[in-house]
Amino acid sequence: MTRIVGGSAGGRRLAVPATGTRPTSERVREALFSRLDHRGALDGARVLDLYAGSGALGLEALSRGAASAVLVDSSRTAVAVCTSNARSIGFADSVTVISRKVEQLLAGRAPTRTSTLVFIDPPYDLGIERVLRLLTRPGWLAEGAVVVLEQSSRAGEPTWPEGLQAEDSKVYGETTLWFATAVAAASCDVRSDQE
Repeated sequence: MTRIVGGSAGGRRLAVPATGTRPTSERVREALFSRLDHRGALDGARVLDLYAGSGALGLEALSRGAASAVLVDSSRTAVAVCTSNARSIGFADSVTVISRKVEQLLAGRAPTRTSTLVFIDPPYDLGIERVLRLLTRPGWLAEGAVVVLEQSSRAGEPTWPEGLQAEDSKVYGETTLWFATAVAAASCDVRSDQE
């Protein structure tokens, strides 16, 4: 069972797609959100949840004070589950669910408002460097935005592009959370990713 760990919707159950996702454990989410809360990254945050799966990370952020969340997944099943979860816990008005491949979304037109908190929880076998570079394109990240990448502990540290300053990481068994902050260079041009 997956549920919201804390905040206004704490304890509410979330549906999870039957296949193709790897929900972040409650223990890891509790530690992650405790850290984000401590640094003041949640209150009023504009969240971008990439490879959203059930939407648990974005919805947990809303439960703990984020203002809005965009949940992105290419799986139709995951998109339906995200939409249903947002509705069932009362966050439908604060959530936008996008059915699209993450790389295609980030290579396209940037949104009208930048994100202040980004969760990236890709399949463990997916190379993530291109996604990180695309994320630094103008219009996606607010300066100072917090980026959290969840990967297999065997994957090693990703290559962080200009515009994202690596902070540190925390290991939870097979899962490692990597933390970075968007810096002013996030407005840099990455045309090579669009070739």
